[in-house]
Amino acid sequence: MKTNSKTPLLPADILSLFLPSGILEYFTVVDSLSQETCFILFLEETPVISSELSHLSLHSKGFFPEIEVQDFPIRGKAVYLRIKRRRWEDPSTGQTYSRDWNLVATGTRITAEFGAFLKELLR
Repeated sequence: MKTNSKTPLLPADILSLFLPSGILEYFTVVDSLSQETCFILFLEETPVISSELSHLSLHSKGFFPEIEVQDFPIRGKAVYLRIKRRRWEDPSTGQTYSRDWNLVATGTRITAEFGAFLKELLR
């Protein structure tokens, strides 16, 4: 019997093969739905304050309204990503903040595909 020395793929590794590159660094898949004609993945932004806001004392204030983005089809089915971006608040000023997706795209190694995905988030 031949043994395989390669590390098996974990569910997140497999999922990353089908999602825009890098998305799982910032979002967690919290639910999924398979229908006859489509797959729907529900993603929430991770509760990590971005480095450009780390100097502020921010508290999580839930999420912005969910948006839906259509991604590349898988196995002949449409794929929809339902995305919830996190909202932060500075309790001393009442001002709300969120991750600056333009800065993320500029300051990190992101593929054109993920850049297009982020651009869709800003609409």
